[in-house]
Amino acid sequence: MDWRDTGILLSARRHGESAMIIDVFTPERGRHAGVVRGGASRKVAPILQPGAQLDLVWRARLEDHLGSFTVELQRSRAAIAMQHRTMLAGMNAALALLAFVLPEREAHPNLYTHTQNLLDLLDQPELWPLAYLQWETALLEDLGYGLDLSACAVTGSTDNLIYISPKSGRAVSAKGAGAWADRLLPLPAALKGEGTTSNAEIADALGATGYFLEHKLAAEQVGKPLPQARARFIDLLARVALT
Repeated sequence: MDWRDTGILLSARRHGESAMIIDVFTPERGRHAGVVRGGASRKVAPILQPGAQLDLVWRARLEDHLGSFTVELQRSRAAIAMQHRTMLAGMNAALALLAFVLPEREAHPNLYTHTQNLLDLLDQPELWPLAYLQWETALLEDLGYGLDLSACAVTGSTDNLIYISPKSGRAVSAKGAGAWADRLLPLPAALKGEGTTSNAEIADALGATGYFLEHKLAAEQVGKPLPQARARFIDLLARVALT
């Protein structure tokens, strides 16, 4: 059997003397792995860079086999990302998270669109950190852990929302928090679309999305810690904000 799709390259690793096993994210087939024959050659290896947009043809005798890919490059992103270390770290974080949380062969078309749009902004470093934060909220939403910051979970009010419930992911107002305030997470202004959305504010907001990535997705689904690439990106973002 075989199929054809486009896809974003998440990772590639050597397989034998000349082949590569690649992991891609496609709109119709989700995260999918396969072997690229001759993938380690001088001709093909430069194509198989993380973040690359590929035209893919997958073939296997049976659907549950690993199968093999034939690839053609549609768009390379590595060279653009490498022009700015924060963009490169952010791209690596996004790709690592996708490889970490996405189940194999399960379509997530909305998340795919969000991801493609994010990667297409790599040449705009002034916009990218906020776009990345919005992408993480979309990731949580798509996988069933979306944040609801529209109104207080306790009172229904839209005023003075300053907390997030670590259990439900819903906003809580100062009045609604009451004696439970010390058990709630702070709600950063950047998550509400307020403030100047500086890199420092975005790094702070990523601490909030990171809580749900770690305690919901990682702990409940994967059982492993989040990829270090995400922590490196946030650390770099925070350090850049101080310069």
